[in-house]
This record gives sequence, C-alpha cells and structure tokens, in this order.
Amino acid sequence: MSVENTVAADTFTEPPLIKGNQTFASVTEIISSIVEKKPKKAWFVLFGLASSLVMILLGSIGFLVWEGIGVWGVNNPVGWGWAITNFVFWVGIGHAGTLISAVLYIFRQKWRTSINRFAEAMTIFAVICALIFPGVHVGRVWVAYYMFPIPNQMAIWPNFRSPLLWDIFAVGTYFSVSLMFWYTGLIPDLATLRDRAKTVLRKRVLGLFSLGWRGGNKQWKHYELAYLLLAGLSTPLVLSVHSVVSTDFATSIIPGWHSTIFPPYFVAGAIFSGFAMVMTLAIIARKIYNLEDIITLKHLERMNMVIMVTGMMVGYAYSMEFFIAWYSGNEYETFTFLNRAFGPYAWAYWIMISCNVLIPQLFWSKKIRTSIPLMFVISIFVNIGMWFERFVITVTSLANDFLPSSWDYFSPTFWDVSLLIGSFGLFFTLFLLFIRYLPMISITEIKGVLPQADPHYYENHA
Repeated sequence: MSVENTVAADTFTEPPLIKGNQTFASVTEIISSIVEKKPKKAWFVLFGLASSLVMILLGSIGFLVWEGIGVWGVNNPVGWGWAITNFVFWVGIGHAGTLISAVLYIFRQKWRTSINRFAEAMTIFAVICALIFPGVHVGRVWVAYYMFPIPNQMAIWPNFRSPLLWDIFAVGTYFSVSLMFWYTGLIPDLATLRDRAKTVLRKRVLGLFSLGWRGGNKQWKHYELAYLLLAGLSTPLVLSVHSVVSTDFATSIIPGWHSTIFPPYFVAGAIFSGFAMVMTLAIIARKIYNLEDIITLKHLERMNMVIMVTGMMVGYAYSMEFFIAWYSGNEYETFTFLNRAFGPYAWAYWIMISCNVLIPQLFWSKKIRTSIPLMFVISIFVNIGMWFERFVITVTSLANDFLPSSWDYFSPTFWDVSLLIGSFGLFFTLFLLFIRYLPMISITEIKGVLPQADPHYYENHA
C-alpha cells in the first residue's frame, strides 16, 4: 500500500472505543481499584447527603401510614397526585438499563460496554423506588395485599381486574429478569475480584457469589448462552412494561387519558428519560474516578444521539395528541388539551415542552453534543421535563373532568415533596453502595472490545 493510501486509511479510521492504549491488565486494574481502594472524599460526601434523604423518605412514609393520604395534596377530583406521577417517572428511568444491556447487546453494539453495568444497576434501583408508590397510594396500607395475585379461595382479593395488579405483574417481571441479567453479567468480574482479594472474608464472600467461576471454555459457553437468553427475555420487556403502565391511564374514559397512542408514547419517553439519567450518572462517575479513557466522548455522544431521537418521538406524540383531539371532533378532548396548554397548569405544560422537545434539539450541533458541561445540564433538564410530563398527564386530566362543579386545583404539600426528594435519596444511596462494592463497569466486556481481543492481533503486530 502506498504512503498516500495509508494516510487516507488512517484519516477515515474510526476512533477507538477505549483510549489510552489499554491492555487486559490495565483494564482490570483501573476498574478493580475503584472497589478495592478506600473511597474518595466525594463518595463520602455524596453518600452522607443521599442517606440523609433516605431518612426523610422513611419519616415521610411513617407519617403517611400514621395519618393517611390526606396529608398529600390529593383532593376530589384529583385522586391521583404525585405518588402516581413519581411511580411512572421511576419506571421510565429504569428503561435505559435494559435497552443498553439487552437490545444493544443483541444488535452487537460495542459502544454499550462502558455504560451497560451501571445502567443495569440503575434499572434495578429505579424499579425499587417505583414500587414504593403504588404501595403507599393504596391509602389503607394494611390492605396492601390487594396488589398481589393472592388466590381467591378465601375471597380476600376484591378486584382481580384492577390495573394496580397489572403493574405488579409487569414491573415485578421486569425487576426479576433485570436482576438475573445484571447478576449473570457480574459473575466473571466477581471472580476477578475474588482472585485479587487480600482478606479471607472478602475472598469467601466473592467466591460464594462468583459461583465457582474459573473461566474455563465450558463455563464461557454456558455463560454466553445464558446471557443471550436473558437478553432475549429482557428485550420484549423494554416494550411491554411501560406499555402496561400506560394502560392504567389509557383504559379510562377521562379525556386526556383515553388514547391508543399511550403505549408507544410512554415507551419512547421512558427510553428518553432513562438515557438522560445514565448520562447524568456517567458524567459524574467519569469525573470522580478518572474514567475518561474507558467512558469516552464517543460513548457520551452516541447517548446524546439516542436522547435527541427519542426526544423527537416524544415531541411527535405531543403533536399527535393535539391533532387527534381536534380531528376527533370531541369537545371534551379538545378542551382538555387546550386547557393543558393555556389553562391553570400551563406553566407545567410549557416546562414539559421546553425540556423535552426544544432543549434536546441542541444536540443537532456536534459542538454541543460533545461538550461535557452542556450535555450534563441538558440531561438534567430532560429528567425535569419528563417528571413534568407525568405530572401534566396525571393531574390536568383529573382536575378538570366531566363535571365542572367538582373542578379543583391540585397543590402539593410538604409531604408530597418530601416523598419525591426521599425517593431520589434512596436511588442515589443504592447507586453509591453499588459503585463502592461492585465493579461499576464490566471488566469482561471492556476486554472484549480491545484490539487485543482479536485472535489475529498478535500476528498482525508481530
């Protein structure tokens, strides 16, 4: 090959996923040292703040159980308030982990390898936060067993057709499969930490959870098959879980909810908000633990592209809602959507539009798409906007129903706010414990995308 052709080939070569001329040994050292070394001061500060918010959450739930849901801002007709808003928000946050891990794995997208582990963990922690809210929203907490599919021989299940049960089935299945998928991927890395352990207790604990992994050919064969099967099980759950959650609304006759667009609209919104949360966490972890060579700008830019595309899908859904409300000729639907945009909750609606539709369009610019401070700020705005989307859907449709004499304005109380803040505290506490005791990036999968993983690498570089 001539010098000119060589230069041209190098010019158009795609930049490597992992920077810094990493080797198998250096990747193991970088990721394992995060777990093995004493946590940084930033970790202790963040953990102290997050655990303080967990105390607020526990206190708020305790007071709620003692006093009842009258301490919230719910009224007649707004019987669903912030609790259901928070539930749908957290279920949506949990979507990106499964999409990154399962769907992108099936499509063999190598750029997922640096972010899939903590995205999977984020999924599990977000679902835990989500499951708090249907339980406390029952009102009479002592009948929380209504949510579970208990056999009806003793006539203790009052309404097996309740959408609340659909959520338990959907979210429970999603949590179980996501947990197995996450744990299966951890097994080789736990074995690596076991072999590096300095104390007997640590070696035995890690040995127990690594299930006797030795890295033999037969073990790798079974591991890869199990991982692929779990990815295949998880893939339809990406679509089904939020579709089921959306039917809580769509099966109602209330204007603003009674819509067939809800399942795909909710799924796109969930992926949108989930990727934004992964972006927020990735940027912070990347900075604190000096992971710039492993979580590169290439990874972040591709996540920004997904955020931009799903943001446009969400914007399309918003416009279709208005179009169908007009095209249907239904005066109740028309009023509901005009009231959202120009009525008493217009402030919430335009925050939603600004954060979810307008701000993500900035990612059309490569300069903004590759700017760490700007993408961090935009990711936070996206999650603010997605929370307001759930608030707008829930509250505006209920506040102005078919009977104008019963209309009322929903105003949150201190206990609404404290539960929301406390749920963020629980999420970040669990996430901080995860990055303290488990490898936050998959050592195995990072090694798989290094040039040295190519069987002919050493022949070509002899």
